[in-house]
Parts: sequence; C-alpha cells; structure tokens
Amino acid sequence: MVKRALCVGINRYPRPEMALRGCVNDAKAWATLLTTSYDVTRSDVRLLTDAQATRARVLRELGALLAGARRGDVLVFTNSSHGTYVADAGGDERLYDEAIVPYDGDDALIVDDDLRTMFADVPVGVRLTVISDSCHSGSLTREAFMETPDHRRKRYVDPVALGRRSISDVRRRAGPRRPATYPESSMRELLLSGCRADQYSYDARFGRRHQGAMTHHALAVIAAAGGRLSYAQLHRRLVPALRDAEFDQEPQLEGRAAFKRRQVFT
Repeated sequence: MVKRALCVGINRYPRPEMALRGCVNDAKAWATLLTTSYDVTRSDVRLLTDAQATRARVLRELGALLAGARRGDVLVFTNSSHGTYVADAGGDERLYDEAIVPYDGDDALIVDDDLRTMFADVPVGVRLTVISDSCHSGSLTREAFMETPDHRRKRYVDPVALGRRSISDVRRRAGPRRPATYPESSMRELLLSGCRADQYSYDARFGRRHQGAMTHHALAVIAAAGGRLSYAQLHRRLVPALRDAEFDQEPQLEGRAAFKRRQVFT
C-alpha cells in the first residue's frame, strides 16, 4: 500500500485583481496534516503553488499521482483556487461544467470532464479523495475584497472575464434537461467540495492567517476528533460549523456510500 498526495493552491494570478490570500496556506495545511497525522511521507506529497500550478502541470502531476495505483493505495488531491464554469460541451446532464481556474486560466481551464476522464481509470479498491475549496457560481459579478473584519473574498471568477459565455447565455440556448449521466454510485473518487454549485466558497482571515473557510473549519473538525472520524462525520460537523461562523456555503460530499463511511485519509 502506498499513500500519495497532490496539493494545489493559487493566490497569485497574472491578473492582480484575481489575487487571493488563503489558497497557498490551504495547500500547505493539507500537506502538513497528511504528513504529520496520516503517515504520508514528505517525498510522496507534491505541492504546486501560484505560477507552478498551470493547467498542464496540474494535470501532469495528477496523472503521476494516479499512475500505477493499486487496490489499497490511498491518494489525495486537494485544490484551492478560483473556480468558474463553462458551457457544457460534453453532452452530459448539466447546462454548464464546473471548472478550476489554474494559474494560466485565461488560456485554459481544468473542467470537471477532464477530471472525470482521469478518475474513470482508477482501479477498484484505490482510495482516492478529492478536496476542492473553490466555487462555481451562476452570478455574473466579481468583487474585490469585501469590507469585513476577516477580509472575505469569493473564490470565483466571472466566466465572461475569461472570454467565455455567461450562464444566462448558456441557459437561453439550452435544450431540455437530461437524466443524470454520472450518479454518485459510479464515482471512483470521494469528493468534498466547499459549497453547492449555486454558492460561493470564501477566502477569509482567521486570526492572523488567511485560509479557505471550508478548509479552515474542516481542519478544525479533524483536529477536534483527533483525526479519527469518517468522511460522513466530517461533513455532518462541517456544515453547521460554517453556518455558525456565518459563511453562506454548504460543503458537499459526493461518492459511494461505502466511501463516505471510511475514516478520513485511510
């Protein structure tokens, strides 16, 4: 059995107005947790931050993470960055595809279809966890740092600003909705995301440190449990923790029921 991880965090983009503050801290925090609490050796954790995290580099490192995986292996992929959406081109059930905005996101995105294609070949018995602390929202606004004591900012980029179609245009041209093509029961990975598809994930300051709100509270929940809890328990405790902290985001846990019952990162 091997344990490997790829942790991605992007604060600095080529456009200064897209800057975030907590994503690199997120990536480093997940990497530290895995190496200190879950027996992942430092040499088996790849950390990509800022300009390192281009689309090609992230996909290449993700391919390396998955390469040669066998039953019983534990693999973790975390991503903290801006998120957006693109008009669906794959014929699946949605009007649009959710997307990660890599460092070179003006030129290319990492669409959920890209990840689904890679994960489809993960062998049965491989334990793959994906943690995504970014957002994919239908709003057409992009805001600067909000005037709040904790410097909250939405981890979202308007697709129009990236030269892509707006959600209103996608909906106007869309045909009838089709049944879901990719049910949770067919997923090879377990996904913990920062919010619903119609919400934002937030970047904020906690004490003197900026982090993603979901990541910050997830790490706190895991620490409070001494690292011993299932993904389902983590999710059940994480949702009210964010609500109590007045973050309007509801993390989602997607995957097979048996995956959700597993202890985190095992």
